[in-house]
Amino acid sequence: MSSDTLDVLIVGAGLSGIGAAAEFRRRFPSKKIVILESRDRLGGTWDLFRYPGIRSDSDMYTFGFKAKPWRTSKSIVDGPAILDYLREMANESGVASIIQYGKRVESVDWSSARCEWTVTVRDRAGATSSLCTRFLHLCTGYYSYTEGYRPHFEGEADFCGQIIHPQFWPESLDYTGRRIVVIGSGATAVTLVPALAEKALHVTQLQRSPSYVVNQPSVDPWARVLSKILPAAVLYPAVRWKHILLTSFFYQLARKYPRWFGQRLVELAAEDLPKGYDVARHFKPGYNPWDQRVCAAPDGDLFQAIAKGRVSVVTDTINRFVPEGVKLNSGETLAADIIVTATGLKVLPLGAIHLSLDDKAVNLDDSMVYRGAMLSGIPNLVLTFGYTNASWTLRADLIAAYVCRLIGYFDRHGYQYAVPVRDSSVGEMPFIDFSSGYVLRALEGLPKQGDRFPWRVYQTYLRDLGVTRYRRISDPVLRFGRAGS
Repeated sequence: MSSDTLDVLIVGAGLSGIGAAAEFRRRFPSKKIVILESRDRLGGTWDLFRYPGIRSDSDMYTFGFKAKPWRTSKSIVDGPAILDYLREMANESGVASIIQYGKRVESVDWSSARCEWTVTVRDRAGATSSLCTRFLHLCTGYYSYTEGYRPHFEGEADFCGQIIHPQFWPESLDYTGRRIVVIGSGATAVTLVPALAEKALHVTQLQRSPSYVVNQPSVDPWARVLSKILPAAVLYPAVRWKHILLTSFFYQLARKYPRWFGQRLVELAAEDLPKGYDVARHFKPGYNPWDQRVCAAPDGDLFQAIAKGRVSVVTDTINRFVPEGVKLNSGETLAADIIVTATGLKVLPLGAIHLSLDDKAVNLDDSMVYRGAMLSGIPNLVLTFGYTNASWTLRADLIAAYVCRLIGYFDRHGYQYAVPVRDSSVGEMPFIDFSSGYVLRALEGLPKQGDRFPWRVYQTYLRDLGVTRYRRISDPVLRFGRAGS
C-alpha cells in the first residue's frame, strides 16, 4: 500500500461533502482526506441553480449543520444565503483547503488484494489520472447537473417565445412585463412562480395535477422570542430540536391519518386564497401527504400572488405548443412570451461513476442498502442520501458520524475493510418509498432496501439517531477483514 494512498476520498463539495469532511477532520486530524469536485466552485445545488427565488423549503436550523449553528431567526432563506453559509463552514473547518476543483470521478475499482479503491479522474482539460484511497464516501447528490428531466411537447418549434428549464436559467434574462407560463407543480414551480410574479406582467402555473402547498413562516417566532432570553449556545439546539420534533410529529400524524391531514392542508390553503377560489381543483392532490413531498410557500407568497391577481393556477393537460403559447386539451390557449419547463430532475445514481470490484463491473440495482449508507457486496464505500420528509442534512450528518465510528473501529481492531453481506431472507423494497415522477423514473437503476433493519431505510430521524450513534458497529451481516483474509 502506497504512502500516497488517501484515508478517505469524498466525491462532491456540496452540502453533504462539506459536512462529512468537516466531521472527519474534527475526528481524525492526522488522516489524509481529499474532496474531489467536478465543478469550479463548492456548493453543489446551491451554486448550480440560479433561477429567481431559489431557496430551500427546509428550515436552516435543521438544514444547517449541527456543528455550525444558524444564528438568525429567519429560518427559510434563499440560495445565495445558503451558499454563503456553506463557504463559511468550509473555511472555518479547514475543508476549503482540501477541495480539488475541476476533477470529475469517472470510475472506481476496488482491489481485494490491496484493500483500496483506485479512482480514475478526468480534469478540465480532459486528461485522466488516478489516485488510491482506503475509503470512498460518495456525496454526489442524486440528480444530473448537466441534464434536467425535459419531456418533449408537440409544437415546440412553433412557439415564438423562449423556452427555459430552471436548471439552466439564463442569468441575463429580463422577464419584466412578460407573460410567463410555468409548467409544473413541484417545489421548483412553487418557488419560481411568486418570484417571477414580482416583475412579470402575469405568471400562469400550469399543472397536470396539484401538490400540497403549506404556508410556512420564513421567520421562526420561537427563535425570535428565545433569542432575547437564551444565550446563543443554548438557543440553537433548543430551536433545532423544536423543528426536529415538530416535523417528526406532523409526518407521523400525516401517515397515520392521511385523509384528515390532507383535507386539513387543503383547508389551510383555502384560508389564504380568495373567497370562492377552486381550492379542491388546484390544491387538492389525488395522493396522500408525503406520498410526494409537501411544498412550502414561505409566508404564503404563492397564495398572496394569486390573491393579488399576479398569478393564475391552471390544472389541465397540454395538447401542444402554438406560436402564441400553450394550447390545452380543454381547448383553452395560455398566452406566453416565456415558457418555463419546471418538469423535474433526472436522477443520476452515484454521479454516473462506473463502479467495479477487481475489474468486474457492479450493477447497482443488485445491491441492497445497509444502514441507509453502505451497499451490500461493496467494501469501504458509503453513499449519502438524505431524508425525503425532513432536512437532507439531518441524515447526511448521521451518515458522516457513522463513517467516523466505522473508521475508528478499523483503527482499534486493525481492520482494512468492511463489507455488508446480503441476507437472502430479507425481502426487497424500492430504495425510495416515494411516488414523485423523478423517483419512479429512476427506481430501476437504484439499489434496493430491505423489509427490516439493518437493510430498511427508515425516514425517522429520532430512530436513526439512536441506531447510528449508539448501536454497536459489529454486526453479523457486516464482514470485517484485512488484505489476504
